[in-house]
Amino acid sequence: MKKITIFAGHYGSGKTNLAVNAAIALKKSHDNVLLCDMDIVNPYFRTKDSEDILKENGVRLISPRFANSNVDLPYLPAEVAAIFGGQNISVIDVGGDDSGAIALGQYASRIEAAGYEMLLVINARRYLTREPEEAISIMREIEAASALRFTGLIHNTNLGHETTEEVITSARSYAEEISRLTGLPIVATSYREDLSPALTEADGAAWPIKIYEKPGWAIF
Repeated sequence: MKKITIFAGHYGSGKTNLAVNAAIALKKSHDNVLLCDMDIVNPYFRTKDSEDILKENGVRLISPRFANSNVDLPYLPAEVAAIFGGQNISVIDVGGDDSGAIALGQYASRIEAAGYEMLLVINARRYLTREPEEAISIMREIEAASALRFTGLIHNTNLGHETTEEVITSARSYAEEISRLTGLPIVATSYREDLSPALTEADGAAWPIKIYEKPGWAIF
């Protein structure tokens, strides 16, 4: 377990929902868990949407001051420094692509010193990352902007509430090819908790998750 776990990936990959799930799971074994929302460019689904459920589970949320308002400024609060403090275990949700990763880059040296893992969330059903090479291109852009290297992959291919077990398993070769081309391990394959996809050792750890994301029609 590293002090800081970072979830990053293309818009719509599902990284924010995974970050929320990870923070809630970590709270079961750690006293002080923080979830830091560094998504300063995406006005849609953010960790701020799950503020109540995080509070109910004892997870402290750090988010941009104007999150979920009609003001969207590239601003992070000073309390971000708490992710490095004391016995805190921190999860960071990074905004999509290189634009969002710029905010992360401000803290790169401190993150490296604290100890971290940075997980690329991949989803074969998302526009612009349906091919392994496209996902890797996004990955390289995020690394360049954040000045940090990815350490692993989370395979999160899904179609939201329309996901079937076949949707997940049919994308196995996609995840394996990204792993082969990058040298990064598939740390876990995530799936909606009511599903039971037939996973293998090559899929990494099985990670059943809850869906906290708002449906598309509820965004506006």
